[in-house]
Formats: sequence, C-alpha cells, structure tokens
Amino acid sequence: MEEIHLIIARNLKNLREKKKLSLEKVSELTGVSKTMIGQIERGESTPTITTIWKIANGLKISFSTLINIPQTDTKVILRNDLQTLSEDNGKYRVYPNFPFEDDRRFEVYSVEIEKGGFLSADAHLEGTEELITVFEGELTICVNKDEYTVRSGDSIRFKADRPHTYHNSGEVLTRLSMILYYPS
Repeated sequence: MEEIHLIIARNLKNLREKKKLSLEKVSELTGVSKTMIGQIERGESTPTITTIWKIANGLKISFSTLINIPQTDTKVILRNDLQTLSEDNGKYRVYPNFPFEDDRRFEVYSVEIEKGGFLSADAHLEGTEELITVFEGELTICVNKDEYTVRSGDSIRFKADRPHTYHNSGEVLTRLSMILYYPS
C-alpha cells in the first residue's frame, strides 16, 4: 500500500494545480509556510494532523480530500489496510474509515486515544458538525470553553467550526467513532 505522505503529496499537488494556486497562495490561505507546502508536495515531509487540518481549512476542503485513496463502489475496509495518522507522540491515533467524497457530505474515522492523550483541533469549515460515539474508555471534549465528558456507550454532537480539544481523561484506552458532517 502506498505510504500516506506520498498520497498527501499527490493529492495536494493535484488540488493546487486544479485550483490554479501558486505555492505562495496556498501558504497565504493556510498559514503553512511555502517551504513546507513544497516539501509536502514533493513527498519529502509527512505533515502532522494539525498541518493537514490547516491546509484543508485554508483551502476549504475536507481533511480526507488530502489523504483519500480513490475507492471502488463496494469495498470492505480492513483495519490493517488503513493509514494511521497520529499526534501527541502516538497517543492520539486516527484511522480514516470512510474518507470524504464529493457526493456525500461526511467522513468517518475511528480514533484511539491512550490514557492522558490530547489533541487540540483548529476550527473546521463553517457549519461543520462532529458526531462522536465512545465505545470504550472516557473522552473529555472542550468546545467554546465548555467541557463535556463522554463515556463508553455515550455520544456527543457539536459544532466543530470553532477550536476544540479531545482528551482521554480516563484510566484506559479510549476508542471512538467520529463522523464529520459538512454543510451543503
């Protein structure tokens, strides 16, 4: 299977060329340096989740547009085949189960967060909602300075078009499903 940084490189370059954007313009829109954008496009750098979000938000595209591998009409998604993205020294891991597609306004991820794991997320596109179900462990989410704790079997929906954080505030590994829903 193709390495994730090469997939991101191809997708970013194709998208930039399709939109007729220079490296400078992409840097201006995203807040990511021109040098870093160039390194990502050449496959010389594997961007962090935070950097991918900055690029996606700046270009007004979904996160998975950058990490998507074109899919057939029907496909079984095998956990071992998913490209794992991680943050917080590997304590926060994201598995893109169903990447964004133009004819569907959502994407689905499986997430694992080790005890104490934390991720601070930038605001997503205007009107974006997140729907999370915790299957194991405990998750604390902070949105607009309000804190919510979601435990195994519980779910939460919130407007993700503002900065928010995820934290495993429990004593065991937290496993959850995350759906990002984009407005039409």
